[in-house]
Amino acid sequence: MTPAIRLLEKLKIAHRVVSYDHDPSADGYGSRFPGYGIEAIEMLGLDPDACGKTLLARLDDGSLVVAVVPVSHQLDLKALAKAAGAKKAAMADPADAERSSGYVVGGISPLGQRKRLRTFVDGLLTEHAEVHVSGGRRGLEVALAPDDLVSATSAIVADVRV
Repeated sequence: MTPAIRLLEKLKIAHRVVSYDHDPSADGYGSRFPGYGIEAIEMLGLDPDACGKTLLARLDDGSLVVAVVPVSHQLDLKALAKAAGAKKAAMADPADAERSSGYVVGGISPLGQRKRLRTFVDGLLTEHAEVHVSGGRRGLEVALAPDDLVSATSAIVADVRV
């Protein structure tokens, strides 16, 4: 059981855990929806607008923030910086993202991270009855209501996608 799932159980948030056999050679790059999220939507038959990928970014003040955007989109770093009250944002170094979250890239969950960071959930995800996010490892997803995702992460809902 991952920290993400333990958090959902501790908070008594209704969720479903779904898994698939992760292919270590799959990274999704070169596909229409680059990144590890493509594997999840293909293996589980998910709607790419209702499946979130978790990304960490570094603001110009040096702090890290979490952004959850639909797999079907990319993160808009300018929009994220604006939502966070910063001038600039850049993608976090993968090693920093892993160290901060406690998860490996491709399996970073917005839930149960080692360090609680300000989190921004893209508004498109909140338009669905159920969303999927990483359960804390590659090949593991959790399905839950978007409002519960926002609540469990104390997220700000903002349009941070391109």
